[in-house]
Amino acid sequence: MLACKPYDDVAWAISTQIWEDWPEFLRTDGDIYNDIGVILSEEFSDLQCAVFEFLFTGGFNTCFKMMFTNNSGAVIRFPLPGHVMFPEEKVRNEVSVMQFLLEKTSDRIPITVPSILRWAETKESPSDLSPFIIMDYIHHKGDMGDLLEKPGRQGGQRPVLNPDLKPVRLEVLYIKLANIVLSLSTLSLSRIGSLDKNDDSTWEVSRRPLSYFMNETVQLGTLPRSNLPTTTYDNASSYFEALAELHILHLRSQRNEANIEADAEADVLADVLADDFRRKFVARFLFRKLVRDQEQRKQWISYDDGPFPVWCDDLRPENVLVDEAENIAGVVDWEFTYTAPVEFAYAPPWWLLLKKPEDWPEGLDDWCTEYEKALQVFLEAMRKCEDEAIQKKQLVEGQRLSSRMRASWQSGDLDYRFYGPTTYEDDNICDVWRKRLHLLEPEEQELVEVYVDLKLKERNTWSLAWDADEYTVGWIKRMKEMKRKQREGEEGDLC
Repeated sequence: MLACKPYDDVAWAISTQIWEDWPEFLRTDGDIYNDIGVILSEEFSDLQCAVFEFLFTGGFNTCFKMMFTNNSGAVIRFPLPGHVMFPEEKVRNEVSVMQFLLEKTSDRIPITVPSILRWAETKESPSDLSPFIIMDYIHHKGDMGDLLEKPGRQGGQRPVLNPDLKPVRLEVLYIKLANIVLSLSTLSLSRIGSLDKNDDSTWEVSRRPLSYFMNETVQLGTLPRSNLPTTTYDNASSYFEALAELHILHLRSQRNEANIEADAEADVLADVLADDFRRKFVARFLFRKLVRDQEQRKQWISYDDGPFPVWCDDLRPENVLVDEAENIAGVVDWEFTYTAPVEFAYAPPWWLLLKKPEDWPEGLDDWCTEYEKALQVFLEAMRKCEDEAIQKKQLVEGQRLSSRMRASWQSGDLDYRFYGPTTYEDDNICDVWRKRLHLLEPEEQELVEVYVDLKLKERNTWSLAWDADEYTVGWIKRMKEMKRKQREGEEGDLC
């Protein structure tokens, strides 16, 4: 009867339409296409252009490539309106972390990233498109996702791990990825947030940690931008509390929580929907309770005062480029990278199956079963990477991730660890929140009912309140105007 959704369907539709239309305009509008080519050719005035072409559109960027007669190349990347809610901030943060990694790359930190040739804000952009980054083109044959995924994927389908990969082959590929994850975890700073370089060439954290989740809650969760955190954090517990508050605000503000069958009876529908809201609110309040309890958080926050490792929300096999010999040529797409609590690095990577649990057609239990098989291979790969690094004195025993990832997986979620088993012989798992309700303070229980009541009353009256950035709003207007002129041109041709 009820299927939960992590996004507002109207916001999703608008974002998807922009994703389809915007790159097409950049490719087909002669003036815009020429402006992009000019800015690249001016950057390389001493080289002769051989090819200038559209490269691809990913989840957050549209890219163009220029190759030169000496076989070198460059890529210019523009953040996608409607998908990137903080384009200037996103580009600035990505440039900083790439420069940081370029400085740190060594035998101990073997993470190769493209060299940045130039970046600029929207006001300096060709045709006022958006902020952009110009970087070296990394020659490659494909990416790690190509080597890991099941063959035969059709356009629009999500990749999934190839079940026919032999364990030995899978371990070889996982070792290459584990080296990146391990190396990144050894880079740390003293605060949580986005990196910045000082005038004396030292690095510090001076801006908020702009995360994938923060961007998505504005893009698809209809959360007002003003509700997002704006500060850096000097301890993990304060950051976790900010995340707990953000998740509560997200649930409170999101307009559409579920798809409900049209033939459901009104009173049954209301009861089911209300309990679904209660379950979600109870879970979020309980997480905040764990964060606020000083004694309990000592049991799961390892280093409250840091140091805090560099963490990339969007690190995944598709962003790891490989050459003909399947060696790593470079790692790209460093948006939403910041320093985070070590617990982020201690959690096993979600991407071992390439597909997230919410996208797994056979359900969460089946995903967990398949994930655990892949996890055992990955942990063995990680252990081998650690052994080699320790032998070369590039790592110390206390920096191992494999044992901590194993413990993180085996310990289960925080709710189970601190509040006891979540399944009961006679209970539906979706009703477990009732067994947890007494753990909330009376005022929290009252607040849950207030929020549930408001969401039920507002559900049929809310209109989309998408707090899009000026960049996105501006491009929606420009695309409408372009479409209008295109239609007029087509009508003129008919006449």
